[in-house]
Amino acid sequence: MADERKPGGSETPPPKNGEAKQQPVKPAAEPPKPAAAKPAHPAPPKAPAVMASTPWDSDLARELKQRFGEHISETSTYLGQNFVVAKPEAVVPIVEYLKLEADFDYLVDVTAVDWPKRAERFDVVYVLYSFPRNERLRIKTYITEGYRPQTVVGVHLAGNWLEREVFDMFGIEFAGHPDMRRILLPEEWEGYPLRKDYSILQQDERWVRENLGIESGQ
Repeated sequence: MADERKPGGSETPPPKNGEAKQQPVKPAAEPPKPAAAKPAHPAPPKAPAVMASTPWDSDLARELKQRFGEHISETSTYLGQNFVVAKPEAVVPIVEYLKLEADFDYLVDVTAVDWPKRAERFDVVYVLYSFPRNERLRIKTYITEGYRPQTVVGVHLAGNWLEREVFDMFGIEFAGHPDMRRILLPEEWEGYPLRKDYSILQQDERWVRENLGIESGQ
C-alpha cells in the first residue's frame, strides 16, 4: 500500500545511513572587556580664566597718563573695550575730566565685583559713554572693605541711584552721597546679596517672617 502523504506538503527525507543531522555552530562569545582603570588621583580643578587684556595706546590714553600721572596704574583694552585702572582718590577727577574734555558725558553704570580673599576686596567700576565718539570707557579702582569712595553725583546726577544700588548689593558706602540708603531691598534688610560670602539661597528670614508672615521659601 502506498505511503499516505499529507495534502499540501512533503515529508523531509530521513537522513541516509551514517549521516547525522548537523546543528548550526554558534559563534564564540567575545571575552568581557576589562573595566577602565580609575585614576589614582582626581584631576585638579581648572585655574580660573585670566582676562587677556592688552595695552591701550591712544591719544586719550596718553592724555590721561600725562594729566593724572601715578594715579593711573594701567590703560588697557579687552575685546575692544578700553579701561583705565586708577587710585580711588583719582576716580572723580578723572570722570570729570573725561566729561568736560573728552565728551564722555553719559554715566552708564556704576557696579562692583567682590574678591573676598583679596586685600583690596572690591573692584568699583564706572562705565562711561561718549555720544560724539560712539565709544565706551571704563574706570576701575580697587578698594578695601570699609573704604568709602567719593561720590560722583557732583559730576553725574545719575550716580545717585547707581551708587545706591552698589551700596544695596555690596555694602559699599560713597562719601558725600546725598541719600545713601538702599534702593532695591527694604531698609531693614540684613546682608548684601552680591557679596561672595552671601549664599545664593540666603535671604533675611527674619524680615520675611515679620513682614510677610511666611517662612522663607528657599
